[in-house]
Amino acid sequence: MIKTHAFRLKPGADLRKEIEAYIKTANIKAGWISTCAGSLTGYNIRFANQPEGSKNTGHFEIVSLTGTLSINGSHIHISISDSTGTTIGGHLLEGNIVYTTAEIIIQEDDDYIFTREKDGSTPWEELQIKKK
Repeated sequence: MIKTHAFRLKPGADLRKEIEAYIKTANIKAGWISTCAGSLTGYNIRFANQPEGSKNTGHFEIVSLTGTLSINGSHIHISISDSTGTTIGGHLLEGNIVYTTAEIIIQEDDDYIFTREKDGSTPWEELQIKKK
């Protein structure tokens, strides 16, 4: 059964920390981000194939937030744009601070359990999908 969660983060909230806290509180085992609209005053994003995150401050619009979510591990990507429309994106890390709002819709499916495990296909813990 699909269940929908909707919540809003207020100014000063850490986007990643608050999403993880919500996942834990709601005990989401197999979820995904349906949509998010909002803005940031600072970002911390790990760009493709980079070992560390990149940080900057200013005013940024959240133009996309996507990912798989679970109490067993999540994988979230973000795209943001600046005042000129220049857009960047990558892995969402802690340190993305909400400016005015972040309106988040999460959906989950009780028929599945998502885990993250090394399966030999890559050196990283990848999504494993288990049907209940």
